Amino acid sequence: MINLMYLVLTALLALNVSAEVMNAFFSLDKGMRSSMDIVQKSNDKQAEAIAKVAEAYDSPENKKWAENAKMALQISDDFVKYIDDVRTHLMEIAKGPSEADPSIPVDIRNKDVTTNYFINEKKGEEIEAKVRETRQKLLALAENNAEVAAKMPLDVEPIPSNIKAKTWPEMKFKQMPVAACFPILAKMQADAKSSAAAALNYCAKKVSGEEEVRLDSYEPVVSARKSYLISGETYEADVFLGAYSSTADNIKVYVGGSYIPMDQGKAHYKASASGLGVKKYTVKIDVVNPLTKDVKSYTKEFEYEVGQRSVAVQLEKMNVFYIGVPNPIAVSAAGSSFNSVKVSGNGVNVESNGGGKYTVTANTPSNDATITVSAEGVSQTFHFRVKRIPDPTPKLGAKYLSCSLGNGEFKAQGGIAAMLDNFDFEAKCDVVGFVTTYLAKRQDPSPPTPNAGARFNGPSAEYVQKAKPGDAYFFDDIKVKCPGDSNPRNLGGLTFRIK
Repeated sequence: MINLMYLVLTALLALNVSAEVMNAFFSLDKGMRSSMDIVQKSNDKQAEAIAKVAEAYDSPENKKWAENAKMALQISDDFVKYIDDVRTHLMEIAKGPSEADPSIPVDIRNKDVTTNYFINEKKGEEIEAKVRETRQKLLALAENNAEVAAKMPLDVEPIPSNIKAKTWPEMKFKQMPVAACFPILAKMQADAKSSAAAALNYCAKKVSGEEEVRLDSYEPVVSARKSYLISGETYEADVFLGAYSSTADNIKVYVGGSYIPMDQGKAHYKASASGLGVKKYTVKIDVVNPLTKDVKSYTKEFEYEVGQRSVAVQLEKMNVFYIGVPNPIAVSAAGSSFNSVKVSGNGVNVESNGGGKYTVTANTPSNDATITVSAEGVSQTFHFRVKRIPDPTPKLGAKYLSCSLGNGEFKAQGGIAAMLDNFDFEAKCDVVGFVTTYLAKRQDPSPPTPNAGARFNGPSAEYVQKAKPGDAYFFDDIKVKCPGDSNPRNLGGLTFRIK
């Protein structure tokens, strides 16, 4: 865009232009300075990004390039300031701002003023030296790289053969109207900003951090395919080179939700091998982008297997399975993984839950149910008894055995419950029914009344609400059904006296 406007300027100078066209030079000047402002904003952002990268990946080399970027901005700013001083003086010697437009001098067509200032007073030679100096400083910041030099527009260009000027200042300023000199100076300022951009781009390529993590340290890593071996098996593992960053502190490792600190690119995880079976744990690694502070998380699940040594204790008097409830067992075979162990039952059903855990269910009482465990090179059968769930204890309101109760507390009870006290399995026995006999004080007993279910209902409920001191209640033939029962059990009766 700047070069195109400069071509227009050159073409206009070849014409015998009117005052209106002379004023157009200042529109061209404003356009160039606006373009320069756009480049300046881009340069500021580039320098800021370089500084952030250098801070994130702290090293002497990166500090150097961040400083070079900062200096490139300063050098271009100094040149622009120098040319601004030239423009200010040119405005003054051209009779100052006009009344119609204060940004345009009064004497815009005068050629003697510019020739005297730039040629006779040698301001043009000073500008030429400043251009050379600025270019060399910017190139030095980019290690005098040839590709960067080719991209820097700020230069003292050679004089074309078809121009009679003997020097660069004469080519630029001799017999140039005041109006034409302003866009010429603006182009120099824009070229300085564009040249600084070329140097900044070079610095940006030199700093680290083009990736989220700069991997600069390495260590051999072994990943075993199997974490449980027995004699005679083949050990297999993948061996590879692990890479990590020795400078970036932007990786956090979590195992099972707990933070594990890192040292030399590694997080050391320890866990107690408690319990048998396959143990799984989840690893989450958070990687923080040092520049944007965005976090990316990587999650994967791992597992290992816990076995036990070949020592076992069998409780021969307690090897019982109960009908109607799930009986959990754990099975392992020393030297074998859980996945290779086979478990079968005779007289009971066996269902695998994974990881060496099984559930045994039974339907028929027996004194010789068996479970057979088979693994590589070994098979063993274990004997068990199968029993019904023990009789529960009948209680009034799930709390009271036969006793004396106040009439208010007695009336508050809802019925008869069957409780499996000190039974380690989750099981519930349901009261099917019972017979209620009510003996009022100094009266004959009521006829025995059947009560269906556990809660008082019908005549039984009416009898209970009549309770008063001296009365007695008899709950007989309490029948219940527990899990696995085909027929109800008779638990006997309960007696209560009202005090």
